[in-house]
Amino acid sequence: MSQNPENVSASQPSGYRWLALLMLTIVYTFNFIDRQLLVILSEPIKAELALSDAQLGLLTGFSFAVIYVVAGIPIGHLADRSNRRNIVALSLAFWSAMTALSGLVQNYAQLVLARFGVGLGEAGGSPPAHSMLSDYFPPQQRGTAISVYSMGIYIGILLGYMGGGYMAEAVGWRQAFFVIGIPGVAFAGLLVWWVREPVRGFWEAGVVAEKASFAETIATLRQRSSFWWIALAAAFMSLVGYGNGNFMPSYLIRNHGMSVGEVGFVLGLLSGIAGAIGTVLGGVLADKMALWDRRWYVWLPMLASSLSIPPAAYALLGDDPRLIILALLPANILNAMYLGPCIALGQTLVTPRMRAVASAIMLFIINMIGLGLGPLLVGLLSDYYASGFGSDNLRYAMLTMLAAGQLGLFFFWLGQRRLLADLDATAALARASAHR
Repeated sequence: MSQNPENVSASQPSGYRWLALLMLTIVYTFNFIDRQLLVILSEPIKAELALSDAQLGLLTGFSFAVIYVVAGIPIGHLADRSNRRNIVALSLAFWSAMTALSGLVQNYAQLVLARFGVGLGEAGGSPPAHSMLSDYFPPQQRGTAISVYSMGIYIGILLGYMGGGYMAEAVGWRQAFFVIGIPGVAFAGLLVWWVREPVRGFWEAGVVAEKASFAETIATLRQRSSFWWIALAAAFMSLVGYGNGNFMPSYLIRNHGMSVGEVGFVLGLLSGIAGAIGTVLGGVLADKMALWDRRWYVWLPMLASSLSIPPAAYALLGDDPRLIILALLPANILNAMYLGPCIALGQTLVTPRMRAVASAIMLFIINMIGLGLGPLLVGLLSDYYASGFGSDNLRYAMLTMLAAGQLGLFFFWLGQRRLLADLDATAALARASAHR
C-alpha cells in the first residue's frame, strides 16, 4: 500500500495519534460550547425578544439541525475525496465567526439566520473527524478514540453552561457570544499547524485507496440493516438528551427557583463531568467487551440506557433540588454511554473511503430526530400542557419525551440481530477490494 509522504502515517508513535485526538476533541468542544451557550442564555434571550417556548425549541433545535444535517452529507462526501483536516479547520473558523455574530442580532429572524450559519459550519466538523480517527486508531481502539472525541460534547456543555451563565449575569448575553466565538477562529489556525492528514485505510491492510462514489456508499449501506437500526436507536436516545437537556435550565429556573448563574454552574459541572465520564466509559467498555462478542457495542448502550430511566424520571418528578441534582449524576453518566459505540460501529460497517459519508448519514438521522425534533417537541408540548398543568407544563412535557425516547431500546434490539452478519460482509468487501 502506497503512502503519501505529506500525510502522517498511522504507524507513527501513539503519542502523535493521541495529540491529534486531543486537537480534534478541542474542536468538538468548541462545537458544543457554541450550541450550549444559546441553551443557557435562552431565558434572557426569551425575555428580551419576547419568545414562546415553541420558538425557543425551534431556535435551539430544528432551525440549527436542518442546515446541520443537510449540509453534513455533501461535506462528508467531499471529505471522503479530499483533505479532511482542512475541512475541519475551515468549518471551525466559520461556525465560530457566526457565533460571534449572534451577539449583534436585533430580532428573532436574525437570530435564526445566525444559527443557520453556525449549523452550516458545524456540519463540516464531525464526519471528517470521525473518518480521521478511524485512520489514526486501529479497529480495537476505535470505540475508545471516538468516545474520547465525543467527550468534547460534555466539556463543551460544562464550559458553555458555566461560562454562559456567568457572562449572562456579568456582561449580558450579547457579549457572551463574542467571548465564545472569537477564540474558535484562532484555534482553527493551530489545527492546521499541528495536525496532519492521516493515511486512509491504514489499518485495513491491502485496501485500495480508490475513491468511492456516493452511490456506492449508499448501495453498501442499504445492505447493512444494522447500521440503520443502530442510527435510529441513537436518534431516540438523542431525542431525550437534546429535548430534555435543552430545557433543563428553564425547568430548574421556573420550577425550582434557581438563577441563571446557579443553573449554569450546577448543570455545567454536573453535565460536563458526568457526561465526559459516561461517554469515555462507554467506548472503553465496549472495546473491551467486544473482544468476547462484537454485539456488546449494542448491548452496552441498551443496558446503560435502561438503567438511566429511574434516576432520569426522579429528576423530573422530585421536589428537592438537591436530590434532583444528585439523581442527574447517574442519569447523565448512563445516558452518555451510547454515542461512542454507535458511531464506532458506523465507521466499521463501511470501508475506509466511505466513512465520512457514513458518519454524516448517521449524524443526519441522530440530529434530525434528536436535535431537530427533541427541543421543538418539548416546547410544543409545554405550550400545549400550559392550560392543563399550569406551572408544571414543562415538567410533564419533559416526562412525555423521556417515555417516547425508550423506543430506542427496541431499535437497538433490532440492530444487534443483524450486526455480526453485516460486519462480516464489510470485512469480505474489504478483502475483495484488496485483490482488485
